[in-house]
Amino acid sequence: MKKLMSTLVAVAAGLVLALPVFFGPVFAGPAFADDFKSDRIVVTTTGEGADVVLIPGLSSSAAVWDTTVQAVLGYRYHVIQVKGFAGVPAEANASGPVVAPVAEEISRYIVSEKLNRPVVIGHSMGGSIGLMIAARHPSLVSKLMVVDMMPFMGAMFMPNATPQSVTPIATQIRDGIMNVSPANRQATAEQTIAGMIKTETFRPAAVKAALDSDPATSGEAMFELITTDLRPELANITMPLRVLWVLPAGAPITAEQMAGFYQMSYANAPDASLRQIPDSYHFIMFDQPEVFQAELKAFVQ
Repeated sequence: MKKLMSTLVAVAAGLVLALPVFFGPVFAGPAFADDFKSDRIVVTTTGEGADVVLIPGLSSSAAVWDTTVQAVLGYRYHVIQVKGFAGVPAEANASGPVVAPVAEEISRYIVSEKLNRPVVIGHSMGGSIGLMIAARHPSLVSKLMVVDMMPFMGAMFMPNATPQSVTPIATQIRDGIMNVSPANRQATAEQTIAGMIKTETFRPAAVKAALDSDPATSGEAMFELITTDLRPELANITMPLRVLWVLPAGAPITAEQMAGFYQMSYANAPDASLRQIPDSYHFIMFDQPEVFQAELKAFVQ
């Protein structure tokens, strides 16, 4: 158990400082949702077919989904950009809570644009947002895929963690993200991204764009992720829930042990299925694109 907890702490530390973003090729024929106005998100739509909502992670650009969208055709994708990340002005996300309000804005978008129970796919923080939408507005979602995220990040920091017990740690981490010096921020981003994106060609642009994210928005969002326990709400997610996860590089535990932790974390979800993606870091869509795209195709159909 001590080895498991030490590894989970290392994973959490990586997620804390993970500010990656990828500027890939431009979508073919994208369009902004002109009728939908929000001070928290920007939505770009592309393609035709059944609706799929794609939510990126902490400090990420919507462009992390570009290669996926281009490879998996036949769907109408609604790609979320959270304001305050990747150079987009923070507006309402500049102060106060970020994650839960963004989840509510995406829910409002689904209703406003009359989407017919779309499939929702979220990576990292986007996975937490997806869990919030599916648990709190289950009638809006047909299926949910979570890419490498647990329902309570705080559980990775100490045994028997609660939102209250991890608040001092979360506060320290939030303040560290907000107040880090520019020189240290770049060095930390380079080191962290190297541990979160295995495919080296994606790293330089990720580092550059990470530094364009608003530290206050990133820090507050991470604080919320650490202190929000969604496990009790998983019982509300009765639709199919697919969770993809990775074993961190150099982890001193086995895949079986990590699988047990994931199974325990998602035990309250009635229709959850979990799969480890080998030979991948945190950004599965970059490191194992064919596997990820096959998973997406099988899940959304």
